Amino acid sequence: MFNQLEILSDEQSEKLYTIRRYIKSLESACIAYSGGVDSSLVASLAFEQLGCKALAITGISPALANTLLEEARSQAKWIGVKHLEIKTSELDQSSYNKNPKNRCFACKKELHKHTTYLSEKLNYKIVLDGVNLDDLKDYRPGIEASKKAGVISPLAEFKFSKQDIRDISRALGFPWWDKPAQPCLSSRFPYGQEITSERLKMVEKAEEYLKEGGLSEVRVRCQGSTARIEIPKDELKYFFNKYNFGELVQYFSDLGFNCTSLDLEGLVSGKLNR
Repeated sequence: MFNQLEILSDEQSEKLYTIRRYIKSLESACIAYSGGVDSSLVASLAFEQLGCKALAITGISPALANTLLEEARSQAKWIGVKHLEIKTSELDQSSYNKNPKNRCFACKKELHKHTTYLSEKLNYKIVLDGVNLDDLKDYRPGIEASKKAGVISPLAEFKFSKQDIRDISRALGFPWWDKPAQPCLSSRFPYGQEITSERLKMVEKAEEYLKEGGLSEVRVRCQGSTARIEIPKDELKYFFNKYNFGELVQYFSDLGFNCTSLDLEGLVSGKLNR
């Protein structure tokens, strides 16, 4: 069992006790695991309670940045949980690559086609994911696809907020407890603009360039051939002092962007849902 290193509120302690008891009752489980703070908590508790009867599954596609895949691998190794990577083909489907408003439904439908199949084939009782209470308040069509596939969201079921997840992850000593949210690369494109592996790679390389300069969190929104950079407001001063704009614009131009801009509103998760 992961030792608790910090004090939690009574409510958070009760939630942790409840989800541990629930997972232990499952006997075995597959976890849809992205390496984010949410699914990492579920994977950690599943390994803690079920040991070798817990399996973390990560879907691999061009929409998953390579740095995030590497982080998912290293975190799974740190936890000790068995980790399986599967290739998904959502980008080959018009219900995804045409980027309709319910694009995430197609993504989760494709992912859980694999997770539920593997769960049955390998004799695991159930598939869990990392959807939390706050996710239910946002526009998340993928949640409906997960429900239809029979996937269970224990964090949402036991009313874990994002803050609960970070606090509990920190208390249990998980070094990624404050890891920034990092949606898939397809979230950088406005609905209706086609998504291709080439355009995803442009965004991935642009964000890598900015992060190598020291930014903690960044989004490069791709609108046509225009790149719009979003960073936290409190890092704007650092951005202006750190980066040579001529070199930055040239790098983005070499990637294929005809125009590069900075969003002065700052980083707003889910902004394109507006």
